[in-house]
Amino acid sequence: MAEVCDLYAQAGRLAEQGVHLVSTDEKTGMQALERLHLDLPPGPGRVQRREYEYRRHGTLCLTANLEVWCGWVIAPTLGPTRTEADFLAHVQQTVATDPWAGWVFLVDNLNTHQSASLVAWVAQACGLREDLGVKGQRGVLKSQASRAAFLSDKGHRIRFVYTPKHTSWLNQVEIWFSILVRKLLRRARFTAVEDLKARVLAFMDYFNRTMAKPLRWLYSAEPKPGNETG
Repeated sequence: MAEVCDLYAQAGRLAEQGVHLVSTDEKTGMQALERLHLDLPPGPGRVQRREYEYRRHGTLCLTANLEVWCGWVIAPTLGPTRTEADFLAHVQQTVATDPWAGWVFLVDNLNTHQSASLVAWVAQACGLREDLGVKGQRGVLKSQASRAAFLSDKGHRIRFVYTPKHTSWLNQVEIWFSILVRKLLRRARFTAVEDLKARVLAFMDYFNRTMAKPLRWLYSAEPKPGNETG
């Protein structure tokens, strides 16, 4: 937790040094729901009334990056799944926006964030020639723990920082996901998955132009007086 909070405090300085600090996660199961009838608008003494019956048109998974120093959402990925290949493609797409810069991805401990294919790509992108071993047998690729240790190596130009378990709230992109839900998803009516995708992307563009700003992060991992633990 201390490492994550320290990175948030250093985000502006890292950006000046050409290093992107991005808070990254997936929002799964975004449903394209079409209400069968339009909502009834509010009136004097009457709240808005919403149709309870709907038609399902499918779901999407959003993988988003929140650029911590400025609060922009960059290089999003929208698709039907969140597989190991999907996350690798997302990271590749993100790095391609500034291919020679430094990148620090703040993520949770999902197994797709510590995959063998991600390790192989990071090694190639960083020009590392070491023997990575064999998955399940030896070397860097042996286990999820060994892969995570490699991916979080501070000597790599592209690296990953993992939040502790049960601390999803520590990842700033989760705050942006809550904004997306309140401002768009909760009340919207979508006629197709393509409609959902287009409107999510349009909202991101609007957010970056009019609402984005660095989050005022107040949490500190240091214990407060009287709350120390042994």
